[in-house]
Amino acid sequence: MIGQLKTKPLQTVETVVVRYGLFAESISIAELEKIAQTGIFPHRFKSYTNQLSESQRDLILGALKAKIPINVATMRNLLNTQIGTTILEKLTTVIHQQDDGGTQALRESLILSAREPKGFSLLCVIAAYRNKDLDIDLSQAFKVFKNLNTAFWQTQQFMSAIAPQLASRETQLSLPMDATQPSEGKVEELILNLFDRKRNRNLPVDIYYSNAASSEKPVIVFTHGLGSKRTELRYLASHLASYGFVVAAVEHPGSNEANSSAAIEGKTRLLEPQEFLQRPQDISFVIDELEKLNKTLDNPLEGKLATNKVMVVGYSFGGGTALLTAGARLQPQSIKRRCKENLASLSFGEGIQRVAQELPEKSYQLRDKRVKSIVALNPTSSLMFGETGLESVEVPTLVLASSADKTTPALTEQIIGFRKIPSPKLLVGVIGATHLSVKDPSVTINQEGKLNTPLTGGEVIGSQAADIRKFVKAIVLAFAAQMTPEASKYEVFLTPDYAQYASTEEFPFRLVREIPAEAATVIEEIKRNESEHLSVIT
Repeated sequence: MIGQLKTKPLQTVETVVVRYGLFAESISIAELEKIAQTGIFPHRFKSYTNQLSESQRDLILGALKAKIPINVATMRNLLNTQIGTTILEKLTTVIHQQDDGGTQALRESLILSAREPKGFSLLCVIAAYRNKDLDIDLSQAFKVFKNLNTAFWQTQQFMSAIAPQLASRETQLSLPMDATQPSEGKVEELILNLFDRKRNRNLPVDIYYSNAASSEKPVIVFTHGLGSKRTELRYLASHLASYGFVVAAVEHPGSNEANSSAAIEGKTRLLEPQEFLQRPQDISFVIDELEKLNKTLDNPLEGKLATNKVMVVGYSFGGGTALLTAGARLQPQSIKRRCKENLASLSFGEGIQRVAQELPEKSYQLRDKRVKSIVALNPTSSLMFGETGLESVEVPTLVLASSADKTTPALTEQIIGFRKIPSPKLLVGVIGATHLSVKDPSVTINQEGKLNTPLTGGEVIGSQAADIRKFVKAIVLAFAAQMTPEASKYEVFLTPDYAQYASTEEFPFRLVREIPAEAATVIEEIKRNESEHLSVIT
């Protein structure tokens, strides 16, 4: 019963005034509870319900019934982040408040309702609101609640659960250097225009290197996301090059920005199924060409390219590509099976993976044995590898997940798949980060005026995400250094303590090697809910 909330404020809401256009009606907490239980609206609300579409009525009932597994600590942490502040501001617009205390009152009710043993819910929030009357603008509520889906909240709960007992940020760590800052190497750039005659494929490649380049360090190959370009992680490439790593950023012609622009004009398809196979082959071809360059006299990289030990760094769709080069099996047949089950497309990342079902073979193995480790930043993985494809990954893997990612949602695209990847592996969680947060500011589009929908928008980018990119520089550098004689020197940057140390109030960082049992329960709940959903619609 909502009224049994412990530590409830002395003065809390008793009735709710609901406004929709010209209509306004009061409703008690008890009546709201009854609507949630029966799904039936009181007869006197007929003037309201006649104005609502079926989807709007379903949204109201869903919001009233939903129980979200989020505790007080997670709620407090979320509300202290940049994305949490934005959510709070949007929720406040739903309430007609006579003074400026609406935001604080709502914040208190969110935290208080998170104490409810049966799960955080909208009804709990309403009941815990500290004033006697609550005035809600239903039209505005529809706009806001569509962007606050259960998966988002479950991701927050998971991020909190993977590191519940971390030391305070003031914990003193013995750091050998500030790994977020560049080293002394003077970075140079070399542009290669490669052509693969066998596949009739032009492959522009940007090479980043410095006078500290050494064959003791692995070559690093960058693979970009869908509709992007090879400069999307330029800040990271330059950072790694200053430490003596040679970075090759390849552009994939069948899935780059130019191809997407042509698709918008109707000249081509956004993504051909063969691109899932072409991208890993692009990387193998580039490694072949770098082997030749390593033996070419009078070039600045002669003898400095360790192409027998390569680290692939991929972002978004490129993260899926990186996993393929590491041994993950592409499984089109599994995608076909899941699509026959009428699985709803919940994100853009999931949608593009569906294209792979058009490939003729049941399974594909695209492993390049020269790839010795990978970093997958916000990768796609929910469909393309089926149930078992990730079990074939053969190299150390670092996966980064952003809690507010709408394009490749953390739980479905990274976290569930992470459990299937064999060790050694690392999962890095960034609370408050969005899909574009890790990208170079030079290639991210200004978000001002962009619609904030359930699938897009609300991106944290540019200067707002500077702390996120600093952390990415440190952990990717440390991960690459694990293939060098200096491995032990950098190990501290790959620990939960460093993640906590580097955290900010806006962006708490988390790092684990395995998912703890208490956090795994969140994953099991997601999978259980998905199974229940499929059983209803099939």
